[in-house]
Amino acid sequence: MEVLSVASEVYPLIKTGGLADVAGALPGALSGYGITMRTLIPGYPAVLEKLDGGRVAAEIDNLFGFPAKLIAGRADSLDVIVIDCPPLYGRPGNPYVGPEGGDWPDNWQRFAGLSWVAAQLGFGMIEGYRPNVIHAHDWQAGLAPAYIRFGPESAVKTVMTVHNMAFLGFFGSDIFSQLRLPPHAFGIEGVEFYGGISFLKSGMQCADYVTTVSPTYADEIRTPAFGMGLEGLLNARADTVSGVLNGIDTKAWNPATDPALVQTYSANTIHKRHANKAALVETFGLDGEEGPLFCVVSRLTQQKGMDLLLQVLDGAVELGAKFVVLGSGEKAIEDGFHHAAERHKGKVGFTSGYNEPLSHQMQGGSDAIVIPSRFEPCGLTQIYGLRYGCVPVVSRVGGLADTVIDANQAALAAGVATGIQFKPNDGHALYEAIRRAVRLYADEDVWRKIQRRGMKSDVSWETSAERYADLYANLTGLSRYDHPDN
Repeated sequence: MEVLSVASEVYPLIKTGGLADVAGALPGALSGYGITMRTLIPGYPAVLEKLDGGRVAAEIDNLFGFPAKLIAGRADSLDVIVIDCPPLYGRPGNPYVGPEGGDWPDNWQRFAGLSWVAAQLGFGMIEGYRPNVIHAHDWQAGLAPAYIRFGPESAVKTVMTVHNMAFLGFFGSDIFSQLRLPPHAFGIEGVEFYGGISFLKSGMQCADYVTTVSPTYADEIRTPAFGMGLEGLLNARADTVSGVLNGIDTKAWNPATDPALVQTYSANTIHKRHANKAALVETFGLDGEEGPLFCVVSRLTQQKGMDLLLQVLDGAVELGAKFVVLGSGEKAIEDGFHHAAERHKGKVGFTSGYNEPLSHQMQGGSDAIVIPSRFEPCGLTQIYGLRYGCVPVVSRVGGLADTVIDANQAALAAGVATGIQFKPNDGHALYEAIRRAVRLYADEDVWRKIQRRGMKSDVSWETSAERYADLYANLTGLSRYDHPDN
C-alpha cells in the first residue's frame, strides 16, 4: 500500500514542534505493515541541503505563480518528494514566520501549493506513482482533501490528522478565486468558515477520515471549550473521527544510547542519572544538586500554561525546588522567566530558543518535567520524560491525561503511578502538584519506583502504527501485511 504523508515539517529535516516528530517517525513505524510511506514536503533550504541523490520526478509550470520541480529522493532515511520552488519556500529559518516574528503574508499561497501538489500526485502526476491514501497533517496540508474532493474522480482516500485545533489556517475569502477550486467549494460543505477560508476546516470537512493525536483530545474538540468553532462539524461526523495516540522514536529517544547525555542509563541503572543532573546543574549555573530539579522544554505561551508556572514559581522555589527552562514564545512570558532567573540565581536557569541536544540533556538530568498546558492534543515532552525517568507533572487534559498515570494513593498502592496530574488548570492546582512532587521526591524509594514504571511504559509507535495501518486498510479495501512480530 502506498501512502503519501503531507507535512510542512518533518524531523530530522526541519522541526519547530511535535508535528515534525510525528511525521518523521510514522513512515518507519508503518514499514512493517506492508505500507510504503513517502513524505511530501516544501523545499526549504534545510530540506534541500539534506536531500541525497534526488531526481526530478515532475516539473510544474505554474505553482500558484511560480515554476517548480518535484524532486524524489532520500533524506536522512526518509523517502521524500520535495517541492523545489525557491520563490515560495527558499527562505531560511522558521518555515512559517519571517525574521520579524510575523507570519509570512503569502503563507496561504505556500501551503495551498503544498496541498495542490499532494492532490496532483493523487491524480497521477508522476508516472508510475499514485498513492492509495493521502495523509494530511494540520492546517498547512488541509486543502489536500478539498482538492481531492472537488477534483476529478479518483480512488485515492484521504486522512486528515489534527495536531492542534488552535491553528486554523484562516484567511480572508478574497483568496478563494486563486485557490483553483470550483465555485461550489466555497460553502459550508467545503472550505468556507465564518465568511473566510480555514485550511484546517477544509481538511476536516473533506477528508474521508479525521484523526487527532490522542483519544481524550478527540473527545475534547467536540465541545465548545476546545472545538474552536468546529465542534458542530466534528459531532456531525463523529463516526469518522477518532484519536490515535502519538508514539515517539524510541531509537532517537533512548537514554541507554543517547549521545547527548553525559552518562547513559536504563531503568535498571537509573542511579547513573545523577551524573546528568550534575552536568545540567553546571550548564545552568545552579547552586548544587540537592532537592528536586524540574525542567520545562516548551513553547513559552499561555496555551502551554507558562503564565501559570510564572505565577507559582516563587512559591515553588521556597518549597526547595529548582527549575531549568528551555524555550521561546510570547515576549511577556520570556521576560518573566528572565526575571525569575535573575531573582532566584542558583535556583532558576533559563535559556531562550530551542536546542535539541540540550532538550535531551534536560530530560536525562532533571528529576521532573512540568507541563501545565491549558490544552494539549497529545504532547511529546511528557512521553520523552517517561522514557527518560523524568517524572511528568501535567495538567489533566488531552494526551497528557492519556499518557500519565497520577500518583494518587490508589495508584501508588497498586504500583501503576508514572507521574502527577492536576486539575483544574490554575495556579493553585499547579502549585499543589509541584508540592506533591517535592514530597514524593523526598521518599527515594517511592520516587525511584515512579521513574522506573515510566521508563518501562510502552511509548513506541507500535500500537499507534497498527491503528493507522488498519485505518488505511479499511478506507481502501486493501489488505495490510501482519507485522513480523505478530
